[in-house]
Amino acid sequence: MSQLSPVLKQATPVVATRGEGLHLFDAEGRRYLDFTSGVGVTSTGHCHPRVVAAVREQAGRLIHGQYTTVLHDPLLELTERLGEVLPPGLDSLFYATAGTEAVEAALRLARHATGRQNAIVFEGSFHGRTMGAAALTTAGSRFRSGIGPLMPGVGVAPFPYAFDLGTSGAEAVEHALRGLDRVLATVSAPEETAAMFVEPVLGEGGYVPAPAGFLAGLRERADRYGILLVVDEIQSGFGRTGRFWAHQHHAGVVPDVLITAKGLASGFPLSAIAAPTGLMERARPGSQGGTYGGNPVACAAALATLDVIRDERLVENAARQGERLLDGLRTVAAGVPRCVDVRGLGLMAGTEFRRADGTPDPETARRAQQAAAELGLLVLTCGTGLNVVRMAPALVVTAEQVDEALALWSKAVDRAATRTDEHP
Repeated sequence: MSQLSPVLKQATPVVATRGEGLHLFDAEGRRYLDFTSGVGVTSTGHCHPRVVAAVREQAGRLIHGQYTTVLHDPLLELTERLGEVLPPGLDSLFYATAGTEAVEAALRLARHATGRQNAIVFEGSFHGRTMGAAALTTAGSRFRSGIGPLMPGVGVAPFPYAFDLGTSGAEAVEHALRGLDRVLATVSAPEETAAMFVEPVLGEGGYVPAPAGFLAGLRERADRYGILLVVDEIQSGFGRTGRFWAHQHHAGVVPDVLITAKGLASGFPLSAIAAPTGLMERARPGSQGGTYGGNPVACAAALATLDVIRDERLVENAARQGERLLDGLRTVAAGVPRCVDVRGLGLMAGTEFRRADGTPDPETARRAQQAAAELGLLVLTCGTGLNVVRMAPALVVTAEQVDEALALWSKAVDRAATRTDEHP
């Protein structure tokens, strides 16, 4: 009898049989409040009726239309519609299925377009598990170990993680930009650097938003040296942070390449990179493609997702409910010494756990995450030390559901703290 790979580690014991909005249900009918969104994927909630209807209609007309063989209407319409929400000038799109594929495509494009080989990433980054993307990933050794040698030519610069540094956001930005300049001076010369890849909010690295001034500093150096600024919005994009794209919290910063996936199609596998046509056409012929990229059903789901986000004003809702969630998480953390920081942007909210000596406390974070699941709230851990519990509910979340989640989370943290006191 076959089984799933034992290397797949389940965050919860839940076997879901159906989903509706913010809820998942198991075979016994138990309801779980899902504040994971499948790692930020189900942006319109589970099985939004408009997404389901669009998928059903498209599946009855055309399921697969390989897009270097034939074109199809959902692909063409989605390309046009994305032009309405993409940053100015990013008018050319390439589609794949997973975020890691899109990262690989962006890296390939950067090397072709600049004639340079190197890339710079930032501490705590997560860009994927395929070989090129894994070389760009520093969110944890678990994503890189045992598969080397990895792709060479990757420099790692500091990310402005103010809490970890014990400084203000402005001081953290100054520290990070000095570190970047040092990498450019000592590891990857500007004339050999094709691109800088950055997440506006670290995802797997701990839900750390970039402070004001950081992306502007990257943009300035990219312009000065002819380096491409590649913004990875795989987890933070499509309204999750209270702006359509997280980098839009940084006024005046426009990337050269934007990467999107996850919330793009409400659960269907679809990813994309966007760039100016003049840049995209510098990729070598045949370097972009794939069997399933731009799948008609996934494109139909993405079109419905765009409609729902617009018509239900979900970007605004993410901003509003995100404030409510962060305020509530800070209230919960205030009475728990090991909850040392609460941070986030919109509906990306993280609670960090540390021991009394300041070291990461993954054990308490894991206990809290597991206790939450026992109580009916699904959340996940992240962070380079796996000591952050993250919440990323669907953009359709209501104030009542935020309050319900906070009540469950408060109980989960109390249970975890009690067990920690009993077994320090």
